[in-house]
Amino acid sequence: MNKEKLLKTLESMDMRPGRGLGQNFLQDNNLLEYIVRSSGIKEGDKILETGPGFGVLTELMLEKGADVTAIEYDHRLADYLRKNFGSDNFNLIESDACKVDLDELTASFGDYYAVANLPYAISSVFIARLLEVNNPPKRMVFMLQKEMGQRLAAVPGIKNYGSLSVRTQLLYDVKILRIVPPEVFYPPPKVDSAIVSFELKSELPSPKLIKHLSKLVKHAFEQRRKQMGKVLGKIYGREKIESAFAELNMPLEIRPDKLTVDDFIKLTEALFMQ
Repeated sequence: MNKEKLLKTLESMDMRPGRGLGQNFLQDNNLLEYIVRSSGIKEGDKILETGPGFGVLTELMLEKGADVTAIEYDHRLADYLRKNFGSDNFNLIESDACKVDLDELTASFGDYYAVANLPYAISSVFIARLLEVNNPPKRMVFMLQKEMGQRLAAVPGIKNYGSLSVRTQLLYDVKILRIVPPEVFYPPPKVDSAIVSFELKSELPSPKLIKHLSKLVKHAFEQRRKQMGKVLGKIYGREKIESAFAELNMPLEIRPDKLTVDDFIKLTEALFMQ
C-alpha cells in the first residue's frame, strides 16, 4: 500500500495513526518482500503476526500459501481486515497481544514462525512473553526500533546488554539483518528501525533452568552497576551465593553486564539445579 492509497484509506475511515499504539505503517514493498524472504515462509507454514495494520505484510504471507493468525488491537483495523481478508488461511484475533493467552493460542500450532512489523509500543513486552511460551516460535523476524534490535542482539560489555538480551539469547540466535530509515513509514517514526531475525536454538535448556535464570538476570540487572555478589546475596542468601561463585571461580564483585549467556547458565545451574 503506497502512501497515496494509505492516506485515502485513512481518510475514508476517518482515522489518524495512533502514537500511543505505535502505528507506523510500512509503505516500502521491497522491504515487505525482504521480511517475507528472510522468514523463509513456504506453503503450509503457520505464522503468528502481531499488529497487522492494513494487512500489507499479511497479504504477502498469504500469497506464499502460509496460514496466518493475526492479533490486532485497534477495532477499526480489525474491521478493515475482516472485510478485506476472507481467506480460509487467515484467522484474526481482535485483542491486546500483551494479554492474549499465548500458550492456549499456540498449543495446537506445532512448528510456527512469528513475523511482524511489531508496534513499537509493545515490542519488548510481547517478545518477552514469547520467550515464556511452552511452544516458542521456531523463527521470528520482526521490524523493531533500531535501539530495541541492538538491545536484543547485544553482547556483554556494552550498555545495551541487559536482562532481555540474556533471556532472548538463551533461546535464540539473534541477528540484525537490516537498518531501516524512518522515511519508509507513515507517519515516519523519530528513530531508525531494524529488521531482526531470531533462530530457535536446536538444544534448549530445561523449563526449570529457563524459569530460574529469567528471575536471576532480572534481579541482577535491576542494579546493574552494583556488585552481583551483594545484589544476589540479599535475595538468595549470602552463603549460597558465595558458594556458587566460588565453585565457578567467579569474583563476587563482578557486574552482570560482564557475564555471557553461558556464564548465567552455569550460575543458575550452580544455584538451583544441583
